Amino acid sequence: MPIDPYILLLLGTVGLAALFPARGAASDVASGASTAAIAFLFFLYGARLSTREALDGVKHWRLHVTVLACTFVAFPLLGLAARGFVPVILSHPLYQGLLFLTLVPSTIQSSIAFTSMARGNVPAAICAGSFSSLVGIVATPLLAAAVLGGSAGGFSADSVVGIVLQLLVPFVAGQLLRCCGVRRGRAKRVEQGGGERRVGGFVARHKKVLGLVDRGSILLVVYTAFSEGMVQGIWHQVSPIRLGGLLAVEAVLLAVMLALTWYGAKALRFGREDRIVIQFAGSKKSLAAGLPMASVLFGAHASLAVLPLMLFHQMQLMVCAVIAKRRAHDAQETITVSAQPAASRTVVGTGTRSG
Repeated sequence: MPIDPYILLLLGTVGLAALFPARGAASDVASGASTAAIAFLFFLYGARLSTREALDGVKHWRLHVTVLACTFVAFPLLGLAARGFVPVILSHPLYQGLLFLTLVPSTIQSSIAFTSMARGNVPAAICAGSFSSLVGIVATPLLAAAVLGGSAGGFSADSVVGIVLQLLVPFVAGQLLRCCGVRRGRAKRVEQGGGERRVGGFVARHKKVLGLVDRGSILLVVYTAFSEGMVQGIWHQVSPIRLGGLLAVEAVLLAVMLALTWYGAKALRFGREDRIVIQFAGSKKSLAAGLPMASVLFGAHASLAVLPLMLFHQMQLMVCAVIAKRRAHDAQETITVSAQPAASRTVVGTGTRSG
């Protein structure tokens, strides 16, 4: 099986951050570019999705409850079970970081990007990721206080403002632009939905651009996060043996969650598109949300505490990129196979008439 070019891009981005980490003003530029790319991504999704599709995504409560249960129940339980790896495989600080990553909310932009690549339910993915982040603002500090002990707790209103400004506002702006296009089209008595097609159609005609934004936003987040880790020197605080043990434990954790979300969603009788959402949104953790939370919960020890999250974040992106491509390939094969019988009947019918 050939290596996915996107995985090579991810590895190249990690290497670039290791050799040339963003420092000082460059770090501010990289962080700002990442924020802008994510905001533009949500604007495009808002402009592409019809209002009815967005409302259908909000109403899909069973899916959202399932994703939240995977994120804030199944993950923490597995994290608590990993205590058995201490101290043989994991040191206590690394285990604290591993346990913390299981409490972090799900990703948003990468879950949506992979769901779109795999031809899943994008409106539901947007809602699922947003709900997870909003719930995580409260749930993550409370869970950390319960399972990590100490005074870990509390959250900042700035986190809420950041989510609203970076994610929800651009999405709503795209929706408003689409709705205004619909109303203008109706006022001019064009064919039904003409205005919507002008806005949504423009985005649909530029799917390659949207795909570049999907992937580019993830690459920017990867570069920014690894640059920060290199600047803080967290790689020198862990021995290679402990690092290898941590990677092995995280690989098992990710494999278990990917299997649980996919086959568990099937057992709950979700359709294929919804199962894709549950798998990608329910098996991933947000580095963007975890980093600021860790700085509050762990203080001066935050650098080492977020190392498991940083490694897991890169691992999940690489693995999910392969899965998303495979899901898209399977969907294309299903469409091709379902179209073959109709084509065969046309050929047979033509032959009968000519005979």
